[in-house]
Amino acid sequence: MKKFADRKRRPTDYRVGDMVMVKFNPRQFKALRGMHQNLIRNKTLVSVSNARIFRANVIVIAFEHVKSSLFSNDDRILEKNDQTPVTIADFGVQALVSLEMNRLFPSIPLVAEEDSSFLRSTNLVGSVVDVVVNKATLRDEVTEDSVLKAIDRGGKDACTFGPKQATYWVLDPIDGTRGFVKGVEALYVVALALVVEGQIVLGVMGCPNWDEDYFVNRATGVQETGSNFSRSGMIMVSHLGCGTWKQRLSDMLTIKLPQSWTRCYVDGCQVLKEARFCTPESQKWESLPLSSSFNAKTNSEKIEKGDILLVPACCGSLCKYMMVASGRASVFILRATTRTVMKKIYGYAPAWDHAVGIICVHEAGGMVTDWEGSSIDFAADQIERRTIFPSGGFLVSNCSLHNEILGLISSNSPII
Repeated sequence: MKKFADRKRRPTDYRVGDMVMVKFNPRQFKALRGMHQNLIRNKTLVSVSNARIFRANVIVIAFEHVKSSLFSNDDRILEKNDQTPVTIADFGVQALVSLEMNRLFPSIPLVAEEDSSFLRSTNLVGSVVDVVVNKATLRDEVTEDSVLKAIDRGGKDACTFGPKQATYWVLDPIDGTRGFVKGVEALYVVALALVVEGQIVLGVMGCPNWDEDYFVNRATGVQETGSNFSRSGMIMVSHLGCGTWKQRLSDMLTIKLPQSWTRCYVDGCQVLKEARFCTPESQKWESLPLSSSFNAKTNSEKIEKGDILLVPACCGSLCKYMMVASGRASVFILRATTRTVMKKIYGYAPAWDHAVGIICVHEAGGMVTDWEGSSIDFAADQIERRTIFPSGGFLVSNCSLHNEILGLISSNSPII
């Protein structure tokens, strides 16, 4: 079994006023040169705080507006051919981000979850166009055709990369759509990452329902209801070599003055039985290899010998990455979906479900590998870069516990 040596480093800080800066090494800079003049300025990329790169305000504000239209009519919650839900919000966010990225960085391709084929088969194209027109930067240029093309810019078959290391954006318009359609408690996430020559160098994700007290309350059995239910949301930004930073979404939406960003770090837990775990809502603890070593309890006050604390969190995988990167959880473990090809079983996952989370955890001092301890290869899908192939599944940790957990997984589960 291949194991990663524990990383003891803390990412280098680059902090100038309210802006978080990221510097590229010569190879990365060379790869970006010529793609778009706005992308490079004095070999430095300015982050989300001045809205030049990720336009985080556009992403999240648009999402909030799309959300209000979503719940006005139940038939706007649809089911795709793979039985997963999709909403106006998914298509609206993808169109908005695609339009904005194409305006700022027209030479950089987009890899995203949706395409317009399913939308065209419904009567909701007009609804998506209305949302995009209301929020797009260049409203006069938004037409039904331009919106559909913007969605398809990130869709399947939009571009072919080949085996060489590639540069592209990765977008998940809504990670956790199943939770999103359930309502206010859902920890759904809007996420965008930049991959340069096969390496994730930038990432931003926003979780409108994030609340720091939520995880404490869930771990102690306290339920939020009625008037005491209030969440400020969170934006998390990460830059290669510059750390992971967060800010309250409510501040970003309401305060016009330069905002203050807080540095994120993984927790310092070094004893496995004291760690806080999180798992996918769709996977029971008993189905995961660590269940052979520990029982899982969701209430910290009822933990006994041989138990570990499982922190409940709904929806997709990216909110779990946020939990680890912000120190709210020590470990996130996920079994990969499998398929059989030529009698061999492969684990696979969509790239957009993990790209932003991986850089946020890494830059917060954590580690992400598959169950064999190998790093996640985003170039494994040599054609479209839409799929990654982890062996067994994903292990996301605070780094200190990583090798110990890999050993337990190896001894308790056959690796796919």
